[in-house]
Amino acid sequence: MTPPPSGQQFSISHGDQRAVIVEVGGGIREFRVGGRDVLEPYDVQMMADSGRGAALIPWPNRLADGKYRFNGVEHQLALTEPAKHTAIHGLLRWRPWRATDAQPNEVTMRTTLHPRKGYPFYLDVAICYALSDAGLTVTTTATNLGDTEAPYGCGHHPYLSPGEGRIDAAVLHFDAATRIRTDPERQLPIGTESVPGTPFDFATPKPLGELTMDHPFTDLARDDEGRAWVRLRGTDGAVAELWVDDSYPVLQLFTADTLAPSRQRTSLAAEPMTCPPNAFQSGDGLIRLTPGATVQTRWGARLTR
Repeated sequence: MTPPPSGQQFSISHGDQRAVIVEVGGGIREFRVGGRDVLEPYDVQMMADSGRGAALIPWPNRLADGKYRFNGVEHQLALTEPAKHTAIHGLLRWRPWRATDAQPNEVTMRTTLHPRKGYPFYLDVAICYALSDAGLTVTTTATNLGDTEAPYGCGHHPYLSPGEGRIDAAVLHFDAATRIRTDPERQLPIGTESVPGTPFDFATPKPLGELTMDHPFTDLARDDEGRAWVRLRGTDGAVAELWVDDSYPVLQLFTADTLAPSRQRTSLAAEPMTCPPNAFQSGDGLIRLTPGATVQTRWGARLTR
């Protein structure tokens, strides 16, 4: 039999929770609780569409013209989004990852990012997916194996599911003080605006309606544990929740209006990011990994009723 496009499948479970992690890109293909999707899945016989469940390493979002200067050296990456003349979502989305430390309720996916044209740096990257009574926890660990400093950013691309139907009737609760404004042509940062009082203010939960979003947000409200939350309540009353720890200062929300017709507004992407778009050029939020240094980031998801 032909293997799935996303490669080997690794199923983990805990109680009525089930998640499937994949070899290609080391991403998450599905996460559901009691048969109800928390993250909108893609079919096992399909390629991951629209970044669904993917790890975005060593940079999330867009890099203008694929160019950046780091420690006095100019670098040019391939333009993976030719229509916008950008390099998007890193270098590991289509690479095979290997599973290590597999247990019934967790699996760690690992890969090595060898030096290459445009990114001549050397990283070891591991992502641990674990299920517990608290839900899904995703821990990403990157180590600089090289002998020079390396630029680094990390993101993930889960889509919160409203259950049945479209997100228009779903109620969103998300508290951020600042929206990063982007230009309409290339979606690169052009400034910021205060969120309170704008259509993007969901500090008090309200239905999404027909609002279109594909924006990064920062200055996130956090709980006593330092976590920021996105909560999407479907018409079934269940709430798909995503949290990020303080290693992720940026969350991008995307209402999926530009996807294929069958995917339009059927889920809400809530993308944890350690830096805003174009960070390799701007330096905003860019992590500078010294030789031998390790950085760890953590986000998670759960379903509440």
